[in-house]
Amino acid sequence: MNTLTYAVPGLSCDHCKVAVTEEVEQVAGVAAVDVDLDTKLVVVNGVAVSDRDVRAAIREAGYEAS
Repeated sequence: MNTLTYAVPGLSCDHCKVAVTEEVEQVAGVAAVDVDLDTKLVVVNGVAVSDRDVRAAIREAGYEAS
């Protein structure tokens, strides 16, 4: 199981959390997504998860990951 962590400064509300979670959960290999609004971090756990695909999913939700 791999863990990828992304800083997403634009996260500020429950809608943000749901939007990012729903998009990232669709990425192949993702087992779990944790979006923390306080720290503005998105933590993704899974097997053979593509960093590029997770970043694209976060972008699709309307946010930028760093």
